[in-house]
Amino acid sequence: MRHRKGNAKIGLPTDQRLALIKNGARALILEKQIKTTDARAKQISKYVERIITKAKKNDVTAHREVFKLIADKLVIAELFSKGMLDKYAEMKGGYTRIIKFGIRRGDAASLSVLELV
Repeated sequence: MRHRKGNAKIGLPTDQRLALIKNGARALILEKQIKTTDARAKQISKYVERIITKAKKNDVTAHREVFKLIADKLVIAELFSKGMLDKYAEMKGGYTRIIKFGIRRGDAASLSVLELV
């Protein structure tokens, strides 16, 4: 059963939440590592895993599907580069890693480092 498998709200309206996840995914793919809160890291990780899985097909349809998820030509070029595809070709998942980093001083939110494996 798929009960309660939806996305976490992260305390944001839908459009802002989707923008946050897409921008986080963009930053993660370009920078290979980002620091964020635990809840945001989990949502961005799910999104990036989906993108990389679709990109592994490396055909025209995959390019179009990935462009629908993250509409940035720089990210698409980075994702479909030879190094990225070779790196994840034999992996069946687990492209990201979340490492607990500490707590934020202002609001005591738990922080994590999200990185590509």
